[in-house]
Amino acid sequence: MTSRDITIREAGPEDEGRWNAFLGQCPTGNFYLRHEWVRINLGELGHSSICLMAEEDGDVVGVFPMTRVRSRLFGDILASMPFVNLGGPAATDADVETRLLETACGHADRLGCDYLEIRCDRPLGEFATKTHKVSMTIPLPEDPNLLWESFTSKHRNNIKRAYRDDLRVEAGGPELLDDFYHVTELGWRALGTPLYGKSYFQAVMEEFGRDVLLFVAYQGQEPVATTLNGCFGTRFEGMWAAVSPAHAHLQANYVLYWEMIQHVSKLGFRQFHLGRSTAGSGAARFKARWNAEPEQLFWNYHLVRKDGLPELNPDNPKFELAMKTWRKLPLPVTRIVGPRVARLLP
Repeated sequence: MTSRDITIREAGPEDEGRWNAFLGQCPTGNFYLRHEWVRINLGELGHSSICLMAEEDGDVVGVFPMTRVRSRLFGDILASMPFVNLGGPAATDADVETRLLETACGHADRLGCDYLEIRCDRPLGEFATKTHKVSMTIPLPEDPNLLWESFTSKHRNNIKRAYRDDLRVEAGGPELLDDFYHVTELGWRALGTPLYGKSYFQAVMEEFGRDVLLFVAYQGQEPVATTLNGCFGTRFEGMWAAVSPAHAHLQANYVLYWEMIQHVSKLGFRQFHLGRSTAGSGAARFKARWNAEPEQLFWNYHLVRKDGLPELNPDNPKFELAMKTWRKLPLPVTRIVGPRVARLLP
């Protein structure tokens, strides 16, 4: 058997074009592996990245971005990718993927991190895994009315009832950022979750341009629900969402999501990825009402200085008191402290 001449090196800014072009034609590529996240994580959150690129005969055959998140509170973590839904290696075949994983583990060992975390849609080799998250995706027909007819009558009635409260939805870009952030900081505080600064989302929009789309639901002139989404091939990626606590009774998400489905179906997207959810949670049940199909996610771990699998997630009871306290803090306080904490929670 002929040995393959595969080289793996750290990619730099000059490789961004080839990196993203490879992702566009790789079956295991996704929006969260794009090279722009490296600049965002460094410029807005202060975290450096290691971007592994595999090449063979001058062609890119694999990429694997990792970002290092270090703090006294939560440890020293090398993650792919932190702060977003997915990560991991994208490769042309299993051999390239194995070599990328081996190189990544070597970096984690050399750096002396607590562990390497790889958020993926599949288990990777002999890595220890956690399966507490699922991915929910709606298959989108060209005609959204076909999807409407497939909903239960109860779900259709919920959507119709929400429309009666004079709700409307706008789709756009940076012109909606202020309203998006206003709703999101209120909604996330109510959940007990620290939020990134507005400049973080501004950077996301600037880096990805037309590949990011905002939706905001309004009652009159008041923004009441919102999402920020990414575009990758025929897949529409739901990344961040929130509802104004004062307007939760409107159930605006019924109107917001139906308007989004109609909009992106007509743009040619064939899958609407609603993001990750904890299996069995209320969020997962809501997404299932839209005929979203659940797919198991795998958090893969290479442990270096940590003995057991980490529990750094909102579902950990250890964080319950902190979340309750956060909900009670005044908005001016969470606005200042939130970004400083959020950047440390991968």
